[in-house]
Amino acid sequence: MPVVESRVVVPVSPEVAFAVSQTQGEARKRWDPFIRHQHLLGGATGPAKGVRTLTVQRFGFRMESEYVSYAPPTNVGMKMTKGSWFFERMGGGWRFSAVEGDPGSTLAIWRYNFTCRPKWLAPLAERVGAVILQRDIDRRIEGFARGCADPLVLAAAVPARP
Repeated sequence: MPVVESRVVVPVSPEVAFAVSQTQGEARKRWDPFIRHQHLLGGATGPAKGVRTLTVQRFGFRMESEYVSYAPPTNVGMKMTKGSWFFERMGGGWRFSAVEGDPGSTLAIWRYNFTCRPKWLAPLAERVGAVILQRDIDRRIEGFARGCADPLVLAAAVPARP
């Protein structure tokens, strides 16, 4: 199962970094180049374990995912429940931790894993997919870093209460 990972240090606390990562609507679109549209499903009013999300990627690919973990301000995880025909499985996790010696900064680590179908094509598709997904995740985490310095995004980011 291929795994891709990106890291960045941002100049905000883990609470704020986590809150930025969970912004929605126009604030989310200011920093996240991956998303064309995203919203919570099933009447959910905020992210939480078990909440489902519909995401439309910038090229129009659609995916439903479910939060499998939600532990502010340290981590959040998701798994795809419905998606593109070429992904058999996909999951991801975002972790946030204070930078040692600099409590006003956060190390964000985003990791994704996936498998492709059909099985006969998976060995090639997964190698190509890892390159494409790595590029997308690198761009996305760079956008997240910009969002952590954007006054409008920061104003929309409300730290989650335990």
